[in-house]
Amino acid sequence: RVSRLHGCLSEQDVLEVCDDYDRERNEYFFDRHSEAFGFIMLYVRHGHLRFVPHMCELSFYNEMIYWGLEGSHLDYCCQRRLDDRMSETCTYYAAEEPPGEPAGGPEGKGRRPPAAEGGKWLERMRRTFEEPTSSVAAQVLATVSILFVIVSMVVLCASTLPEWRVPENRSVEEQSRYTAESVREPSGIIEAICIGWFTAECIVRFIVSKNKCEFVRRPLNIIDLLAITPYYISVLMTVFTGENSQLQRAGVTLRVLRMMRIFWVIKLARHFIGLQTLGLTLKRCYREMVMLLVFICVAMAIFSALSQLLENGLDLGIKNKDYASIPAACWWVIISMTTVGYGDMCPITVPGRILGGICVVSGIVLLALPITFIYHSFVQCYHELKFRSARYSRSLSAEFLN
Repeated sequence: RVSRLHGCLSEQDVLEVCDDYDRERNEYFFDRHSEAFGFIMLYVRHGHLRFVPHMCELSFYNEMIYWGLEGSHLDYCCQRRLDDRMSETCTYYAAEEPPGEPAGGPEGKGRRPPAAEGGKWLERMRRTFEEPTSSVAAQVLATVSILFVIVSMVVLCASTLPEWRVPENRSVEEQSRYTAESVREPSGIIEAICIGWFTAECIVRFIVSKNKCEFVRRPLNIIDLLAITPYYISVLMTVFTGENSQLQRAGVTLRVLRMMRIFWVIKLARHFIGLQTLGLTLKRCYREMVMLLVFICVAMAIFSALSQLLENGLDLGIKNKDYASIPAACWWVIISMTTVGYGDMCPITVPGRILGGICVVSGIVLLALPITFIYHSFVQCYHELKFRSARYSRSLSAEFLN
């Protein structure tokens, strides 16, 4: 901000950067925290930026944003303090302008050019489809999309009931075909309407997106394609192979494709913070998840080998056929470490039972270690998404007031 003063050509330009200007004394006045400015000048001179003692981290971060600095300019110890403070207070500052505020400021200056009006319209459309709480139209659109997902799931579940097929005298293979008769049935009509809605929604979101390549790479958009594509593939297979071909009679491929409609449930992640929090947590905690899988695999290798040896490998007069091999014992180790314990297989020798107790206790300890980090990341992601939703809700409230 201070460096912008060099480019000011008039007093009006100077007043846009600072709060007051004395031409006679050539002094600039900024109505900001003076002590915080001293620490920021120390960063300019020495390259180290730290928090002001006895000052709120969020207040100092607000001063940093005003002067044009970011959290990455802070020293590492102060960055950790700022992250912890933001996680506790659910506050996340954004560099972009608040939703609904014009690019030229809250008051606006004159009429925008047609290009700016078109960009504003695209941005409004984008928020309508991407942020369910950004406007009334976005909430209506999200509600309609949720209803279509629920209806499609109900039809999918009902189509697997025996009572659904018996009155029509249709087998499982016949149920999986997209024939001319099946499309005219109520279930086929409902499915076609749902697919049409999801397809139109996906196309519109692709058109109004800023970056088309980034749009295709997003996980939720990939899930949308996985949920929509099987329907068109099945229809094309029916058109090109015929209704009585060998591929149609097998029905396995088509049944798999139709069952992929279950991915429609994940579409609800666009409208519910809980599912978004789960996805964001898995994305940020993939290292902890890999660590958890490594712990399980190492313990599974050790306990499965020992259990197979104690239950079946040693000649003790009693052999447990359930532990005939190490791969078979791996199933017992997994259900024991996760404290599920189906009881379908269990040790019968005294050493095997002692080993089983050790396996259960070690499973509790090993699984609890990385889960602690995953839990803290889950809480942080939930607070971040909740604050983001609340920010768009404020713009929705302003829309109601206007």
